[in-house]
This record gives sequence, C-alpha cells and structure tokens, in this order.
Amino acid sequence: MGLARGVSPWLFPTVAAAAVTSALVRRDRRWAFAAAPLTALTGAMLWFFRDPEREPGQGRVLSPADGTVQSIDPWPDGRTRVAIFMSPLNVHVNRAPLEGTVTSVEHVPGGFVPAFNKDSDKNERVVWRFDTAIGDLEVVQIAGAVARRIVPYLAPGAKVARGERIGLIRFGSRVDIYLPEGMMPAVSVGQKTVAGVTRLDRG
Repeated sequence: MGLARGVSPWLFPTVAAAAVTSALVRRDRRWAFAAAPLTALTGAMLWFFRDPEREPGQGRVLSPADGTVQSIDPWPDGRTRVAIFMSPLNVHVNRAPLEGTVTSVEHVPGGFVPAFNKDSDKNERVVWRFDTAIGDLEVVQIAGAVARRIVPYLAPGAKVARGERIGLIRFGSRVDIYLPEGMMPAVSVGQKTVAGVTRLDRG
C-alpha cells in the first residue's frame, strides 16, 4: 500500500523527529518521553495517508470519496447533491466519479468549521467540474476543522479515467457530488462509501 501524494510537508518532519528522538534514547532514556508519542504519531499518520490501489466498481457514477453519506439533497437547478463525510480514519485520496475531462479546478477561500456542520458549505473548498458522457459533473472537496489543506493532483484539460486519483484532503473532511437532473442516487444517508468503487447512480 502506497502513501498519498502531497503528504510530505506533514509526514517528513514527524518521521524525522521520531527518528532523532529514538536515537537519542540510547544516550539518555528520558528522551523516550518524546520518542514514544512521536513514533505513535508517525504510525497514525502513515495510516491516515495510506493510498490503496482500487479496481473501479460498476455503474456510471462512482463515489469520489471514502466515508459516510451525510445527506442527499435536491438542488434548485434539478441536480441532486450527495454529501460524503470523511472521518480521520478514512482514506483521504479522492477519485474521479467517471471518465471525462477536467474543465475547471477552482479554489474557493472560506472558513474551517467541522465538516458535519451545516455551515461547512462556506468552508475552504476546491470545486471540480468534469465534461463527461452524462454531461457536466461537479465535485466539491471541502476542508474541515482539522483538514485545512486540499491538494489537487490535476489541472484543467486533464483527461481522467473512472476511479483515477484527483486530489487529497489532509485528515477528515467532506466531499460533495452533484448528480445530473433525472439521475437517482443508489445510496442512502448513513451508507458507507468507497472511493472509485461504490456506485452512486441508480439504473
């Protein structure tokens, strides 16, 4: 299992500090009070930033994120928003819901309230738009109280395959996907999703 791209600014300093303090324990056992928590933190971060290989699932539209379906809402323009909450225990790499072309990647400044809060719609976020076989598709990566950094992997004009990695949200947060008008969701509130695997469309 590999590590997600874009984690080095967080991971490398922690690994280095754990290695140095662990080495110093040989000289003075009191360094263990620093080495033990730093080693534990390193292990936790390696788990948080894991990036497993995935075989794309069945269906036209696949989940862009690992997590739990937080809400399913009809949108004024006829689309349906499926909001997926990502906890710190989920894989944080997000994936393309289906094959297409990235038409825009827009960073929108905002706040950092917890992603499960209704006001998280005003949080820092990155809005993705894809030109696909079913039309324009929008995916929004939303930063949360802990996840204050979104790392896009692709730029406008890039071609993407179903389930291809598109970016990373560091630690827990939320990802919204807007299903086109007339498309019914195949998931329900509270259901677990797996990025690039779980089918979101019905029929």
